[in-house]
Amino acid sequence: MSILPTDAGQQGSPSSGRHRAGRVTSPVSVVMPVLDEEPYLEESVRRVLDQDYEGEVELVLAIAPSQDRTAEIAERLASVDRRVRVVSNPAGRTPTALNLAVGAASHDFVVRVDAHGFLPDGYLHEVVKLLEVTGAANVGGMMRVEGEDDFGRAVARAMTSPLGIGGSRFHVGGQSGPARTVYLGAFRRDALEKVGGFDEHFWRAQDWELNYRLRLAGETVWFTPDLSVGYRPRRTPKALARQFHGSGRWRREIVRLHPETASLRYLAAPVVTAAITLGTLVGLLGLAVLPVAPTWLAAVLLVGWLAPLGYGGGVLVATALMGRGLPLRARLWLPVVVGVMHLAWGAGFWRSIPQERRRLRQRPTGPRRTPPPLEPSPGAAERRSARRRRDDDAARGPRRAA
Repeated sequence: MSILPTDAGQQGSPSSGRHRAGRVTSPVSVVMPVLDEEPYLEESVRRVLDQDYEGEVELVLAIAPSQDRTAEIAERLASVDRRVRVVSNPAGRTPTALNLAVGAASHDFVVRVDAHGFLPDGYLHEVVKLLEVTGAANVGGMMRVEGEDDFGRAVARAMTSPLGIGGSRFHVGGQSGPARTVYLGAFRRDALEKVGGFDEHFWRAQDWELNYRLRLAGETVWFTPDLSVGYRPRRTPKALARQFHGSGRWRREIVRLHPETASLRYLAAPVVTAAITLGTLVGLLGLAVLPVAPTWLAAVLLVGWLAPLGYGGGVLVATALMGRGLPLRARLWLPVVVGVMHLAWGAGFWRSIPQERRRLRQRPTGPRRTPPPLEPSPGAAERRSARRRRDDDAARGPRRAA
C-alpha cells in the first residue's frame, strides 16, 4: 500500500519527476554516525545495502573513536562493498558525525540511519518518493522499539506510551502530515545546506533543533505513521538513566535558547522531579523533628511524603494497565523503567549542561539562527557534478549524426 499523501502539492525538489509509474530512481546517500556499535553495526549496514531500490545508493559511515571493534568492522564492510565509505569523526559527537557524513555524501537526497537502527524493506523507496512528491525538507516515520529481553520489552512498551515518553507522533503514532519532528529523517540536501546542517553545539537533541530551524526557514517536516525503523533500547537501568539524563540536560539548553519551544510535555518531568525531591526532603525533616517539634508542625512536614508516595502509586497503577500482554518479568520491570525515564530526564533538565558549554542567548532570530555552513569533503562536489552530467546526457538521449 502506498504511503503517499493524497493531497500533497508538487513542490520543487532536487530530483523531482524521476518517479514514473511508481518507480523511484533518484540517487540517495545514507549517512550513519557510529560509536561503540560492535553488536549492531554489521546488521544495520546490511539492512541498508539489502534495500530493493532501483536508484544508486551510497552509505557513508562516520566512525568515532570507539572502545570496541567498531572501526575494524566498518573498514571491513567498506573493503568488500564499494557502496560503503568511511569517514573519521575524531570529535566523537553525533552532530559532528552527521555533518561530516553529509559533507562526504554525493547525492541530493540524504537519509539518516543510526547504527542501532534497522531499516525495513522498501524504506529508501518510500522516503525518497515522499521527498519528491511532498517537497518536504525532511520526511520520516515512527521509532519501532524492539526489546531483546524482559527489561528491553518494558522499555519498548514505555517508549511507545504517552506516560513513558510523551505524545510525539513518531513514538505513539498519528496522522500523516506536517510535524514538529520525526524519527531519524530523510532530507533534501539543499534544505540542509540552507540552514547550515546540524548544529554541533547540541550534543543531544540535535535532530529536534534542526527540524525547528527548518520549520523557521519555511520548510516542511513530514511525518507518516506507515514507515517505522527498528530501534534497540538500552540494556540496563543504568544505561537507560544515563541516556535520559543526557537528553534532559540538552533539552534544557534548547528551551534556554529557544524559550518559545517550552511546552507542558517537556516541563512535566522536571516539575514531577522537583515535587518528589522537595516532598521527600520535607518528609525526612518531619521524621527528624518528630521527637522534639510540636505535633502539628511534624504533621505538616510529614505531608511531604505524599509527593513521592503519590507518584509511586500512580506509576504502579498506570503501568499495571499499560503492561497488559507483556511477560510477567517485563511487567515487573515496567514501573521501574517509567520511573527511571521520568526522574532521570527531569534531573537532567534541572542540572542542564555545564556553564562553559552554554551558548550565549544574544543570537539572531528566525532562520538566520544557524551553525556555520556545512563543509563538503574533498571530491563530494565533483561526484555530484559528474552524476548530474550523466543524468543530463541520459535525458537528452544519443546525438544524431549531422
